[in-house]
Amino acid sequence: MKPPYEISIGILKYLTQISEKIGEVNAKYLIKTNPTLRKQNQIKTIHSSLSIEGNTLTEAQITAIIENKRVVGPEKDITTNILKNLHAVR
Repeated sequence: MKPPYEISIGILKYLTQISEKIGEVNAKYLIKTNPTLRKQNQIKTIHSSLSIEGNTLTEAQITAIIENKRVVGPEKDITTNILKNLHAVR
């Protein structure tokens, strides 16, 4: 059974252009980075690094420090180590 249309050179040209555009859109969609995921990974990295050094802060406390919020905890844990690790990760 023959279709009721013919595929001409013009149609093939348009089909190729459409396919290229779809590929560009898909590539841009796949490359997008997730800033929330990046921030969560950064916090977990800092928390793990500080835990090895004996720091008692939780991930929530580290998140609060990064967001410039007040945190209750040992002063030695809050001040220098967090800032050093934050600059090292960035």
